[in-house]
Amino acid sequence: MHGRSVSTVTAYTAHREWAKRPPDERYASVHALAEAARARRNRTDARITETVDLQVQAATAKLRSSVTGDAPVPLDAIPDLSLTTDLIVGFPGEREEDFAQTLEVCEEVGYDSAFTFVYSPRRGTEAAAITEGVVPHEVKVERMQRLVEVVQRRAHERAQRFVGRTLDVLVEGPSRTDPSRVRGRSRHNKAVNFTGLARPGEIVPVEIHTATSQTLAGEESLVSRATAA
Repeated sequence: MHGRSVSTVTAYTAHREWAKRPPDERYASVHALAEAARARRNRTDARITETVDLQVQAATAKLRSSVTGDAPVPLDAIPDLSLTTDLIVGFPGEREEDFAQTLEVCEEVGYDSAFTFVYSPRRGTEAAAITEGVVPHEVKVERMQRLVEVVQRRAHERAQRFVGRTLDVLVEGPSRTDPSRVRGRSRHNKAVNFTGLARPGEIVPVEIHTATSQTLAGEESLVSRATAA
């Protein structure tokens, strides 16, 4: 992102390319996103979303260093940032103390969401030939259960910050669980189910009433719609 203006830093770049960049470029990326967030609050640029996919996969000391470098990326420079990640448990050689570090990071960071996977080798790959340090299946399952509990609990806690707020939501279509309601995504990439008159493709203000670890629920602000009309 060096030498690129804030206006050209797309949400796709922030969300998908983050993990591919070395630590020094992540610092530059954070500051570019922070500047964009300030511009959005001043209503001069609304194209940057406050969502970053920060890859961890497993939080051993070695892997932590590869993700953050010598110092942690200053993510607190971006107000109201939403963090997502991918996590793997049960890889060959994973010790209980390694897994404990993964849990510790999840507790400390409080990801808004995480894709979690049990390690499994793919046929025809070098990993399929590994025989040393293989974690028993029952241990993998038990660790996954513990990981999911932490991830979902922290995500639920994080989601409560949206209750009582009005969020801009990009409408996708009818709710999958209740066709009488509308489904969309907030700027934090949170799924939102709400009542209202919004149509797919519209960005509408939604008053958030409740929040779970995965979804928000609320009501379209019809006052705002009437004012806009």
